[in-house]
Formats: sequence, structure tokens, C-alpha cells
Amino acid sequence: MALFHLTVTQVQRSAGQSAIASAAYRAGERLYSERYGEYSDYTHKGGVICSHILLPPQAPPEYQDRQTLWNAVEEVERHKDAQLAYSFDIALQNEFSLEENIALARQFLLEQFVSRGMVVDFAVHRPDKEDGGIPNPHFHVLCPIRPILESGKWGYKQRRVYRLDGDGNRILDEKGKPLFDAVPTTDWGRPETLEAWREAWAKMCNAKFAEKGLPCRIDHRSYLRQGLDLLPTVHEGPAVRQMEARGIATDKGELNRWIKATNALLKDLKQKIKALFGWLKEVREELSQPQAPTLADLLSAYYGTRNAGAWSNKGKVGNLQKFADTVNYLTGQKLYTVEDLEARVISHNERIEELKASMDSRQTRMRELDGLLEQAERFRELKPIHTQLNAIHRKGQREKFKAAHEGELRQFYMARRKLEPHFTPEGKLPLSKWRAERGKLQQAYQEDYAKYRPIREDLMKLYQVKSTVDAARRRQEQAHTLRRDRDMER
Repeated sequence: MALFHLTVTQVQRSAGQSAIASAAYRAGERLYSERYGEYSDYTHKGGVICSHILLPPQAPPEYQDRQTLWNAVEEVERHKDAQLAYSFDIALQNEFSLEENIALARQFLLEQFVSRGMVVDFAVHRPDKEDGGIPNPHFHVLCPIRPILESGKWGYKQRRVYRLDGDGNRILDEKGKPLFDAVPTTDWGRPETLEAWREAWAKMCNAKFAEKGLPCRIDHRSYLRQGLDLLPTVHEGPAVRQMEARGIATDKGELNRWIKATNALLKDLKQKIKALFGWLKEVREELSQPQAPTLADLLSAYYGTRNAGAWSNKGKVGNLQKFADTVNYLTGQKLYTVEDLEARVISHNERIEELKASMDSRQTRMRELDGLLEQAERFRELKPIHTQLNAIHRKGQREKFKAAHEGELRQFYMARRKLEPHFTPEGKLPLSKWRAERGKLQQAYQEDYAKYRPIREDLMKLYQVKSTVDAARRRQEQAHTLRRDRDMER
């Protein structure tokens, strides 16, 4: 299945992460960290198809060795909370062969990353279907945040830009020190650059689809930016997907099922409304012509013609009943003109937009609550490991423990950072409040979904009116053509 997936995060010491461990994990290798004096061994991980290092011209050739490269990064980044590398996850396409996917990944990285002077360490992985991950082949990319100068040495991440007054003099603070702004030395971390990368990758994949004569395409934009009236599903993650695969219903899985059902219904309603608008335009043009029949005339003529050709009284009664039902519906709804019908369709369209906005808002909040509850559970599970770490005072033992539990500690620090604004003064989290709010939102979401039903039922009735009037128009056109042909014969 054609899939667009390109995300970027940072490898940070403040989150308990290590450049050596991150590189070893992605490449499935055993690498030694000179900073921590420990090996990170992922040789038994599996799933790694290939890995390569791509260097810009100014980079020292010894950086082709993965262990040398990332130990050099660890050495130059001296701060205890340093940002070490950008980490990209990018989905490849099931429609391409393995060789085509690898070639496409290399081309993309050379054109978009290495050409900017970035060092690239990338590894191609098999699909993560069994782990609930990316269901396509994909590649992971690590790039040092610090640039390499033309001399081959590491440059600065930021430079100082001093604030100046109107005369060009430096502005001083209360202590007499010049004020300055820290400005990145590269554009690698700018949102505009990430957007350009995402667009470039989508274009490369789509060009390959076109080259192979495949109709599928991918789009780097969100549903909103694509102009699609669809609600985005929530990210489930490995644990949720594994539970769902075992038949265990989850909040996220249930929400995604509702979202998919809503999107299917929205698509159906939008198509019906679009068709009705087009039909109303045609009917208005026809009724605006001199001596054109009215809507009632068309219906009466249609059913009158059907009755004339009916073979039985039962058929005639059925025709009359359908005519009565249609007229009763139009009369009961006070729909006397084409303008009335159009106003009803417009009203339905506006109501659909209101319901969609309401469901979208509730879904956004449910996604936030799901994320908080997930982080809270992770925080609870991993806190004992962090407590054990704090109980170790000898540096060597402490570093060894950190290396052994690097992944768990990284997740713990990330969870703690995201939950920090929500802790009460007593150090607790409002879990019951979050769960209660989510339950109410889920119920309200389902109630909004139920409100689509009467709209759909009324649209189906309008469609019945449309099909009846269309049939009457066709019969009238056929009768007109027959009379014209007879007149020409005479």
C-alpha cells in the first residue's frame, strides 16, 4: 500500500539517549562507546536489510566507520544535556522492489541531505507489521546536528547575533553585558526545511510510481491542507496494535473504528450533496425556459405515463402510491420549488460541516488525553528503574546501569517531561479526571455520529425525488422527439 511517512526527532542526552546506542540499534551492530566505556550490542535485533554512511566532501574519510563517527560526535558534544543528532523515520513503498527502494533512498539523501553538508548514517529495515510499527519497508537516518567545516573539523551549531541600537552599537543588559540572539548556523532544523524534505520525498516516490505506470500516489500534506473533509485517525503504536490483533478492544482502536466509519459516511454524504447540487442546477435551467413544466407537472406527467402503460390495476395503484408518497414528502417538508430543494441541500451541507468540526474538536482532545494516559502508564512502569539509578552513587556502576537500561530510561525521561506541567503540588496526576473526560468525549462523539442518520435519510428521499424527476424529463424528451419525427414525416 502506498504510504507517506516521514518524521524527525532528536537524539538528546537530556532524554537519556546516546548517539552510539542509537546508531547501533538502527544498524543492528555492536558499537563501543568511549564516553561510557560500554558496548551497545544489537547484532541479534534482526530486520536490518542494509546500512550505509554518506559523507559530504569535507568530512574526514575515517567517518565512514560508524563507531568512529559517533564517538567523534559524543566527544565534541560536551554538555550533559546536549542535542546529538537528528533522527528520521521514512517509509519506503511496497510497490517498488528492494533495489528500487534502496536506490530511491540513497538518491533522496544525497540530493537533500549530503548536498547541504550533512553526514548521513542510514539503515533500511523490513516492515514492522508484527510489532505494530511501519507496515512498509522503511529507512532510519541519523545526522549529526553539528555541521562539519571545510577544514573537516566540527563547527558550531549556533552563532551569536548581537542586538544593536539605531546607531549600530550593541545593546547592554542591566549588568552591562551585550544582549544577543543565538541563531542556528544551518537551516537543518527549520520547519520550512522539513516541509521541503517531505515534499521532495513525496515527489520522488510519485515520479517512480508514474515511471512504473502505477496509479497510486502519496501526499506529504495533512488531510486539512489537501482539502479533504476527513478526520485523521490516531496513532495506535505497537502495544495497541498487538492487543487489537489478539482481539482485545482498546480506546484508541475503538476511536479509530469510529473515525473510519465517520469518514466513510462523510464521503458518501458529500458525494450525494455534490450530485444534488449539479442536478438542481440542470433542473433550474430547464424550468427557467419559457412555458417549461413545473416540478409538479413533471411528476404528474411521469406517473400518468407510467399508469397508461401499466398492465394491471396493482401496477397502477403502486404508481399512484409512489406519486402520492413523493408529493406528500415534498408538501410535508414545504418543498414547492427547485429553490426550496436547493436550500434543503445547502442546509444539510452546513449541518454536516458543523458536525464534522465538532467531532474533529472532540477527537483532537481525545488524542491528547490518550497521549497523556499512555505517558502516565509508561511513567508508572519505568519509575522503579529510575529510582534504582538514583540509588547508585558510584560513577562506574551508575554508568553501567544507565547503559544497560538506556531504552527504559529514555522513555521514562520523555514521559516525565511531557507530564511535568500536569503534576499536582503533591506530585500526582489527575488520571481519574482524564479518564472521565475521555469517556464523555467518546460518548459525545458517538452522539454526533448518530446525528448524521436523519440527514442521510432525508438525502435519500431527495435522491428519490431526483430520480423521479429525471425519469419524467427523459420521458418528456422522448415524447417531444417522437412528435417532431412524426411532424417531419408528414
